[in-house]
Parts: sequence; structure tokens; C-alpha cells
Amino acid sequence: MELRETIRTTAMTSFQWKVVALCILLTVVDGYEILITAFTLPALIEHWDLSTGQAGLVASIGTLGMGIGAVALSPLADRIGRRRLILGSLLLIVVGMVLSGLAPTFEAFLAARFFAGLFLGGIVPSINVLVSEYASDQRRGTVMGIYGIGLPLGAALGGFASIELIDSFTWRGPYLAAATVTAVLLLAAWRILPESVGYLTEKQPRGALDTYNAIGARLGVAPASGLPAPTAEASGRRVSVAADIFSGVMLRRTALLWVSYALLIASFYFANSLTAKLVAQSTGKPDFGITAQSLVAVGGVIGALAFAWLSSKVHPRMVTGAIMFVGTVVFFAFAAFFANSSLVLLLAVLVGFSVNGGVAAYYAISPPIYPTAVRATAVGLMMGVGRAVAFLAPNIAAFLEERGLTAPDLYRLYGGILVLSGIAVLALHRSYRGLNAHDAMETETEVGARALVQR
Repeated sequence: MELRETIRTTAMTSFQWKVVALCILLTVVDGYEILITAFTLPALIEHWDLSTGQAGLVASIGTLGMGIGAVALSPLADRIGRRRLILGSLLLIVVGMVLSGLAPTFEAFLAARFFAGLFLGGIVPSINVLVSEYASDQRRGTVMGIYGIGLPLGAALGGFASIELIDSFTWRGPYLAAATVTAVLLLAAWRILPESVGYLTEKQPRGALDTYNAIGARLGVAPASGLPAPTAEASGRRVSVAADIFSGVMLRRTALLWVSYALLIASFYFANSLTAKLVAQSTGKPDFGITAQSLVAVGGVIGALAFAWLSSKVHPRMVTGAIMFVGTVVFFAFAAFFANSSLVLLLAVLVGFSVNGGVAAYYAISPPIYPTAVRATAVGLMMGVGRAVAFLAPNIAAFLEERGLTAPDLYRLYGGILVLSGIAVLALHRSYRGLNAHDAMETETEVGARALVQR
């Protein structure tokens, strides 16, 4: 049996779960490193006596790098392989974190954060795609939901760890600690992380058969005498990034995915950037605001686990839409009880459940939309669009606040945005109904053992 078919249709092995566990650890560290400037910003402001504008640049420069990295670097995974891009990116993230932690000047720090951000943005799509490809059809929603706890868990743990690290080693401590942990995970990834079977089959680089059979041995499959024919060759269709992402029904799906994901990310970065500030202003308790912000991250872990459980019973795209609609209700409730100390912490958890858990949901549903040959490119483009919105969302909220909108008004606004995200993702789901196999351009992941009978 061909390896991709084996992975899709048989029970997951310990090797596959080991890959998932390693990728979760990678995203835990990634989640911490993405938000590390939020934890160290007060200390950085004090250390370099930063102005408001300079502080804003510190907070956003890494996000800008991640957006560029997601768009520019993720396509390399479809050319050189997922494993190579992940290992190379991890190495350069270590370099960027070390340079950030040792930066002698404000300008050097900005350059180092942008550099690290490039590879943080480039690595997430490949990790996301690799986990999806090594999950069985039966367990994919559950696996991707569990995998999705990594980013919010990293943010939650990182916030608490940063307090101790800053107290002991100044603002430099969190960056150097992140570099150390990433270096350890780089060694683990070098030993454990496999190449994408889809990449080996579709691209067939030098030595692909040996690598293919080595992976098969770890899955308990007998060696193959040759690689399966690439999907495009077997179907008589030439692989084209433009065609597989931006033509026919795929154009509609890509547009709906980008719109729905970007709308979620707008609410995600609003909630994760400004909740502490807005709650503190409303209650007059700065520590209370920080606690609320930490609970947003905790809620994300709960949301990812809930998505994993629900996806075993309902199609993951339907679950994603439901999470968006729940988020709307939660955001409006948060607005209504913003100054109520007895409710705001509970509602902060639910805010994280919807937006942070929603990110895990989109990570799960995006890879199977696209053929293997362009999957990393397509997911990277989606995340790049999201990063661009992430760069703008908190600044737009601050602009509206200066124009007179209150904190509850802002939460109602971004709650309404979640409704639109839910509608768009359900429209994406409907695009799979009533279409034949050719028009739908269905991928191996979504079809496979189901033999096209579910459309």
C-alpha cells in the first residue's frame, strides 16, 4: 500500500504521534517567541527610554517580519522539502534570538527581531502542513486540534516564565532562554522529524526512494521498489501554483479562506494585544488587566482541545464556523460586563476560547484544501495575509479609541467581525457540495480512502 494511503486509512502509529508531539513542542516555543516582545516591552522601554512611537515599533517589527517570512519563505518548502526548511529556520531563529538578547542598541534590537520574525513566519506553515500530512483521516481533526494548543500554551507559559527571567537576567533573559530551548528542539527535530511523504512523491528529489522507504520502515510498511507516480502525472494535469490556488473553484476557496482567516486574525490580535490595557483602564487595576490577558491565552488552550474533540464528531470546517459564532456572543458579553470584576476573568477565558482556539481551527482546516505540491505555499500565503492584518488590527483599534470609541464599543466591533468570519468559512464548506471530482480539484488528503464518494 502506498505510504500516503497507509497514513490516511490506518491507525496512527507511535512514530506518527511522536511527530505530532515534537511539532506541538515547536509551536509552544514559537507561541512564546511570537509574543515575547509583549512580555519584555515595559523593561525595554525603561532600558532604552523609548518613546511611544519607538515602543510601537518594537511591538510590531517582529509581526512584520513574520508576515514577510510566511509569504517569502514558505514556498521554499514545496521546493526543498518541509524538513529542510524547518531545520534551517530553527537554526536561524536561534541566531535571531541570541542577537536580540545581546543587542547593544535599540536599532540592533529591531534588526534582530525582524530577522527572527522572518523565520518564525516561515516555519509555522511547514510545521502545520507536516502534522496534517502525518495524521490519519479519522484522527486529523483531533490531531490538529491538539497541535493547536501549542501557540496559546506557549503564550500562557511564556508570560509567567518571563516574569522570573526578567527579574533574574533583565530583559535579555527571555530572548536567550528562548534561543536555548529552540536549540534543544533543533537537535530533537534533526533526529526525529521526517520529510513529507507528499513532497517525496510529488517532487521526487535525489534520494527520495531511500527516504520514502526509511519512513515506511518506521510506519511498519514493506519497502517499495519505486516511488508512486506524482498525482499530477497520474491525472495528466500539470502542477501549477497559480492554477491550484487561484483558478476555478480554487480561487473561490482561497478567497473565502483568506477572508475568513483574516477576519479572525483581526479579532485575535485585538484581543491579545489590548485586553490587558483596556481592562486595566476600565477597572483601574493594572494587575487585573495582566491577569485577564493571561487567561485569554489559557482559554485558547481550552478552545483548541474543544475543537479537537468536536472535530471527531462534526466536520472541522463546521466546527470552525461554530467557534466564530460563539466568539461573537462572548465578545458582546465581554463588552456588557467589562467593568464587572466578578465576570471579566471568566469572560476573558471565553474570549481566548473563541479567538485563540479559532486560530487552531484554521490551522487544521487550511492544509487539506490544497494539493500536496502547493500546500506549504498556499498555507504560507494565507498566514502572510493574516500577519498583514495582525500588523494593522491593534493600530486600528487604538485609532478608533482616540476617536471616541469606548472599550466595550471596540469589543462589539470585533465581535461583529467574527460573525463575518463564521459566514465566510461556512461558505467555504458549501463550496465542496454538489461538485464532481474534477471541478472540486479535491486533494489526496480529503479524498484518499473515501474514494470521492462523500462529495
